[in-house]
Amino acid sequence: MEYPTWAPRYEAIARDFGFPFEREVRSAARLEELLSPAARVAPLDRVGRRLSGRDVVVVGLAPGAGPPPLWRLSAERPAPAVVAADGAAATCLDAGIVPAVVTTDLDGPLATEVGANRRGALVVVHAHGDNLSAIEEWVPQFPSELAGSWAGPPRGALVDVGGFTDGDRAVFLAEHVGARRIRLWGFDFRAAEDADPVARQRKLAKLAWAERLIGELAAVGRCPIELWRRDGSVAPYPGGRYVASTR
Repeated sequence: MEYPTWAPRYEAIARDFGFPFEREVRSAARLEELLSPAARVAPLDRVGRRLSGRDVVVVGLAPGAGPPPLWRLSAERPAPAVVAADGAAATCLDAGIVPAVVTTDLDGPLATEVGANRRGALVVVHAHGDNLSAIEEWVPQFPSELAGSWAGPPRGALVDVGGFTDGDRAVFLAEHVGARRIRLWGFDFRAAEDADPVARQRKLAKLAWAERLIGELAAVGRCPIELWRRDGSVAPYPGGRYVASTR
């Protein structure tokens, strides 16, 4: 999704959660400073070389989902590319799957994400108002290919093609760079395991936005988006029920 189309949606999200934009600007500026010269060059082109024209499996961290059963997919070429959303990188690596791309706002198992990066995953680090300290601590520790994103207009090395949480941001990224098909594994928009009730409600509110945003993209995007269920069945993402709105 192009930024002018996406921007009103994020403005609605920021109003909903009370995100102060000036904090996002600070985190984005610091991320851009910490990215290496190579990480600042053509981030979307580099992601596209890994995902364009391929079936893409975006892996989430729904409770009990486990790793995607890639062996169930046909042996066509090119093979499906895996994009892990944050903590799902650990799920993938535990099953011997090295993601092509990891999307992260640095609140997951970061040592594992560094390990995925060392083994060849391109890690797209997202800057937002609450992760400045994590950016400063962890970005210098990634040993291999990085890219950066944030929730404002594309600036220098940082991209914004839509998406809010790590999972739906991965979907927007794959669609933007030309995935042939996107299949979602390990997505449950009704499950939040936080023990604290306030944190749980906030997590569920974020998941509700993620569900809606993917639905809007499924309705207007350039490639099919599908739900891959644990029983092996696949169904089109129900994009028809969503009407793009900024309210």
